Amino acid sequence: MAFLVSCQKKQTESIIVQKGTVTEGVYASGVVKATGQYTVYPTVSGTLKSIDVQAGQTVKSGQLLFVLDQEKAALATQNALLAQQLSADNSRFVQDKISELEWKVQSAKDRLALDESIYQRSQRVHSQNILSEVDFEKTQQAYKSSKANYEMAIKQLAQYRAQLKNESQRNANAVALSQKSQRDYSIQSEVSGTVYDILVKEGTVVNPQVPLAIIGQKNQFYLELEVDENDMVKVNLGQKLVVTLDSYKGKSFTAVVDRIYPMMDERSRTFRIEAHFTQLPSRLYPNLTAEATIIIQSKSNVISIPRNYLVDGSYVLVNTDEKRKVTVGIGDYQHVEITAGLQAGETIYLPK
Repeated sequence: MAFLVSCQKKQTESIIVQKGTVTEGVYASGVVKATGQYTVYPTVSGTLKSIDVQAGQTVKSGQLLFVLDQEKAALATQNALLAQQLSADNSRFVQDKISELEWKVQSAKDRLALDESIYQRSQRVHSQNILSEVDFEKTQQAYKSSKANYEMAIKQLAQYRAQLKNESQRNANAVALSQKSQRDYSIQSEVSGTVYDILVKEGTVVNPQVPLAIIGQKNQFYLELEVDENDMVKVNLGQKLVVTLDSYKGKSFTAVVDRIYPMMDERSRTFRIEAHFTQLPSRLYPNLTAEATIIIQSKSNVISIPRNYLVDGSYVLVNTDEKRKVTVGIGDYQHVEITAGLQAGETIYLPK
């Protein structure tokens, strides 16, 4: 702990060093977020026809938020339904075609049975040298031809049935896709909570990259913070944080680290962590700016000085401008412990 000494304007600012409590901490900064907070985006492009909620309103999961102009999507659904209905209306023609192909199969089967019987008799007669080679080959060829025709008739019937099944499935899929696409023009809330902001106006042309609103759970908040890569190795789950908010000048609140994202952001060279409040402010809003000190360790009854009184990281000024070597212990971005080189009651001076 240090006390500021009153000085004349021309004198250097100084403090009298005393013992107190000092902590080693890691600096983090970020924002307050509502639990479950997410940004609403459309999944299709179109003109915003209506906004069915307003900022501050409580909504339930699945509640309608926005409606886009869906005239084209509705026409596509109607066309898909018409194609499906047309296919159903052709059922009599389809049945006639199936009956025709089934008749061909049966006819080919009957012909095959006859030619096979003749061929088998011809084999017996031929083996007794009663039937000429030419006549025997004719019966053999007729049998082979009937067999091929029968197999072809079966294949044609199977192909036609598969074609009908595929066409029916395609029509059903087209209807389902069109109906889903039409539903995409009605945007619903994914969570139960509060609409914190509406980001567009009716008549706006939007696409999947245009944010529409911000929604999150009501009166449930957490901290999303960034920690420099050089400090990240000191951060662990369950560590306490002392948090300050721009909206609450001169006050601090406590929180606890409850999630660490292990991937570093290559652009900012920081890691993302989340913390929940153990001491909540009376009122909070999403995206409030927050700064925090993650407490690594704490010591009491030690000498500490403001970090800005250090010169070159290991000296302090005594007798106005005399440099004295000191040994620095733990500290945060505001205060540091002095383990050697200073005694309580001495005066040190702020570097110019």
